[in-house]
Amino acid sequence: MNGTVTVLDKDTVRIHSYMSPADTFHTTTQLIETPARIIAIDAQLLPAYADEAVAYAKGLGKPLDRLIVTHAHPDHYNGAARFGVPVHALPQVREQIIARGDSQLPTAQVIPVTDFTPTVDLTPGTEVIDGIRFVFEAVSGGEAADELLVKLPEQGVLVAQDLVYNDVHLYLGNNDITGWQQAVDALAAKSGYHTILAGHGLPTGPEVYADVRRYLADAHELLGDDGDAYKKAIVDRYPSYVGPFIIDIANRSLFPAAG
Repeated sequence: MNGTVTVLDKDTVRIHSYMSPADTFHTTTQLIETPARIIAIDAQLLPAYADEAVAYAKGLGKPLDRLIVTHAHPDHYNGAARFGVPVHALPQVREQIIARGDSQLPTAQVIPVTDFTPTVDLTPGTEVIDGIRFVFEAVSGGEAADELLVKLPEQGVLVAQDLVYNDVHLYLGNNDITGWQQAVDALAAKSGYHTILAGHGLPTGPEVYADVRRYLADAHELLGDDGDAYKKAIVDRYPSYVGPFIIDIANRSLFPAAG
């Protein structure tokens, strides 16, 4: 396996957090193991890494029930077809995925939009699965235009996905630092959640909110009007962070004239 899996025991729930290698900026697929099934959250950029997450899930001996896609960025949905289950997403996220169209991998392989278009509209609220309470919450603004937050209140687990990065450079292409700061403040105000699952990086705790806030504040200070200068400045400030090339991807949106 090229990726790594971190396992967290939460009484009747086990969390298996699959993290891709650094070449795809430690993107995570969360596998929530309930008493009788597995709920997958997000599907990887490269189908090969989606295959690893699926193979690991099948090794747990319980059926994959569904795949939940949290937001409309290809590193979280490209591999959706590999899971072979219904794909759930917020209606607005589904529309954003359709609007983006086919996805082209760094290898030039094209994945048709039909391979990863969500098929089930997810409604915010509470759903009880195998006696486990899942709370789904829609968040607007920040890393993406719309994102899904998943909470397991009894287990103290908050699946933040791309509202939180852990030791990975942030993607700022949505150009909404203020919205992201507000979203992180709202997460930090949610007491009782001691395990935070990041969209990029290892599972962590509430201390990660301060790290994300600090990075966003630094990005706001350094951004300026020159993408190359910004990348050098933020990498110099966070030399241990993974995925500096995610800054290049974001800069195509932040500085389109330079592209």
